[in-house]
Amino acid sequence: MLGMAKQLLQLQAATHRWNGARRRQPLAPSPPRHAPAARAGRFAACFLACLLALAAGAVLTLCITLHRPEPDASAAASPRGSGYAVVINTWKRYDLLKRAVAHYSVCAGVDAIHVVWSEPREPPEALRRSVLNCSRAAADVGFVMNRGNSLNNRFRPIQGLRTDAVFSVDDDLVVPCSTLRFAFGVWQSAPSAMVGFVPRMHWPADPRGNTKEYRYGSWWSVWRTGTYSMVLSKASFFHRRYLDLYTNHMLPSIRNYVTENRNCEDIAMSFLVANVTGVPPIWVQGRIYEIGSTGISSSKGHDLRRSRCLNAFASMYGHMPLVASTVKAVDSRTSWFW
Repeated sequence: MLGMAKQLLQLQAATHRWNGARRRQPLAPSPPRHAPAARAGRFAACFLACLLALAAGAVLTLCITLHRPEPDASAAASPRGSGYAVVINTWKRYDLLKRAVAHYSVCAGVDAIHVVWSEPREPPEALRRSVLNCSRAAADVGFVMNRGNSLNNRFRPIQGLRTDAVFSVDDDLVVPCSTLRFAFGVWQSAPSAMVGFVPRMHWPADPRGNTKEYRYGSWWSVWRTGTYSMVLSKASFFHRRYLDLYTNHMLPSIRNYVTENRNCEDIAMSFLVANVTGVPPIWVQGRIYEIGSTGISSSKGHDLRRSRCLNAFASMYGHMPLVASTVKAVDSRTSWFW
């Protein structure tokens, strides 16, 4: 019995020694935690979710914008003379003209719509009635008749114009009413400036040289640098007095150049305003929609011809009146990034 008890005590002591050795033995290293990878995965998922949200918001905004607007209740409430006149330049695109009149007639603040007509024949009576019937609000609609076909016609003084503000626009451009109302507010804060949606820039032909020659900078140069010196009259506000200055006081050689080359009337107006004010225009960020086919701006050699206009007009003025700017007016109520 004593021998058996001694063996049990020895076995128990050995067991305790073995268990103690196991407790003291270092644990095998656990596999590394993939925290960086996990964080990267979570970041990618969040980034993708943000992109999807932005895309959904953009689609929703586009759908709301392109929805055909109902007559603006505040349009009828605008007293005569306190709003602005829409001057539409058109040429043998009757369907686009009717769509433009229908759209702008319901925008708040529009006092009247004037259609600049430069075709050799007067508008057919059926077209007149159709255009007049397109107006869905209280804004008056009328034709401004011209004898000759010249791009200068879009800047001729308009008899019976009741507002100081003029919104000049091509028949194939649609600016949403809310965007137009914001731009009008910007113009009211600086009524001597041109305020528009299509910025362009004049660049020195040789930045390192002393030659006073310039090249025309299209939208991509503005997008890349954030710098512009013109807003094109295809979608811009300006004061009515510039119509008289352009037609009756600007150098006749500039108007002749526009007529002969069938181009650059918008550059000529930019030169005029800059020469009078000595300040740059104001670019308004906003969605605009081109609903027509391609025009002269898409033709081959367009930028080269525009560069020639810049240099010809600068030579006629004796200096370069255009002033560059990097300022952009943004409606922060509708823009996430501004």
